[in-house]
Amino acid sequence: MRPSVVLFAWTTLAVAADRPFVLAGRIAADDFSHGTANWTAELEKGGSITAKDGVLDVDVPGGLSLWWKQELRGPIFIRYEATMVQAAGANDRVSDLNCFWMATDARSPGDFFAARRLGRFADYNELRAYYVGQGGNTNTTTRFRRYVGDAELRPLLPEHDLSDGSVLLRPNTPQTIELVALGGRIQYYRDGRLLFDYQDREPYTRGYFALRTVESHIQIRHFEVYRITEARGVVGLVGIARRANDRTKPAPFACSPGGCG
Repeated sequence: MRPSVVLFAWTTLAVAADRPFVLAGRIAADDFSHGTANWTAELEKGGSITAKDGVLDVDVPGGLSLWWKQELRGPIFIRYEATMVQAAGANDRVSDLNCFWMATDARSPGDFFAARRLGRFADYNELRAYYVGQGGNTNTTTRFRRYVGDAELRPLLPEHDLSDGSVLLRPNTPQTIELVALGGRIQYYRDGRLLFDYQDREPYTRGYFALRTVESHIQIRHFEVYRITEARGVVGLVGIARRANDRTKPAPFACSPGGCG
């Protein structure tokens, strides 16, 4: 069944001057007032996922990928507010505010949801997608990866492996996450700060979005997806990406038994 999607009239909305795009109309949104019908959950160990009164509350003891059911086609901008809950709950760990975007699955290219995925992190190795694991590994790392559809290889470039305290998670503090897929320009912002800015020579231009976490309690608000266009004065981003120097293929990154970001 197709998800219910909030559609809005075409508009042209400016964003910060240092960004390479402008918003060109909202194409989807969820105000989390009417349940979780727009989402499908892949759970490792069960848990609680509810949406009411403007809040998507995720409280899980294991791995979770919560997919927006609608396939998204670029260029797009995704924005949502996330709060890592730290109270007295069993899963209030403040770790793993993660996401996939522009995801397809190499095992079932014609039907994304036909592939068997049960919430374990290893189930997602064969995606082709962009991924950020913010505050992974018990809130010690923040990483960007471009998944390449390989069962073993998940490349991690050194410049995409961050551990400074300023890029990690803070408990009980709302933060705004923004994702960009603009041709070959792939970006991740936290509270307006650009954490990752990747030029992809062979960009993923369509696919699915998921919230991803493991053993955490997260509250999400104000989920929105916008169509975007290239800002004036920003020329040839896709072409620039395709002309970028070849990079040496990085070695696979080894995960601990408990998973990795």
